[in-house]
Amino acid sequence: MADDLGDEWWENQPTGADSSPEASDGEGGGETEVMQQETVPVPVPSEETRQPKECFLIQPKERKENTTKTRKRRKKKITDVLAKSEPKPGLPEDLQKLMKDYYSSRRSVIELEELNLPVCPKWVKLRKNHSEKKSVLMLIVCGSATRALELIRSMTAFRGDSKVIKLFAKHIKVQEQVKLLEKRVVHLGVGTPGRIKELVKQGGFNLNPLKFLVFDWNWRDQKLRRMMDIPEIRKEVFELLEMGVLSLCKSESLKLGLF
Repeated sequence: MADDLGDEWWENQPTGADSSPEASDGEGGGETEVMQQETVPVPVPSEETRQPKECFLIQPKERKENTTKTRKRRKKKITDVLAKSEPKPGLPEDLQKLMKDYYSSRRSVIELEELNLPVCPKWVKLRKNHSEKKSVLMLIVCGSATRALELIRSMTAFRGDSKVIKLFAKHIKVQEQVKLLEKRVVHLGVGTPGRIKELVKQGGFNLNPLKFLVFDWNWRDQKLRRMMDIPEIRKEVFELLEMGVLSLCKSESLKLGLF
């Protein structure tokens, strides 16, 4: 019977880890749990998990599309237009049309009709009868000093024994040009409209004895621009015309030429 009571007592006891002597001791059980947590190996991340999953290939494409949309349209320049055109001889009608376009907003219809100026296409030698100082017999107007020097070198056979003066601002002062005009008789002058206009203002250059005024009409610079294609030079040319050239042309004492 004692054996039966012993078996019954063991069966009524709770089973599991709490029923063991180690489990009943709270401190011992805690140490084992801490040791188990510390000894658990931490998984090492593989190379595949370290690499970023985001794809950056789409961003450059979007930026490229945005830049193409915001790109400004290139404006058409006068150089592009002149590059397609071929040089042709200057005609009296070209100068007449340009003068009417320039003065159309500032002059009446009657005044525009009076701008039909005589244009002489040829050079007539009158240098033998020319003896007045501070003036020239023929004046050639260019767009730059470099072009003026080129023309002076190329007209050696044409000018003969006639005296030539440089009328531009490159390395030459106005006072020096005034002294040269007062010192000797000059038959031919080559220069820019800005310097010629300044000499007339200061009284060092007289336009009344002038017989021929020739414009370097067809020559083009590196940008394929003619003298009249440059707004600054075109303005100076018309200011020079208004300083006495137009009145001389009306009186038929002065003729215009296009080179």
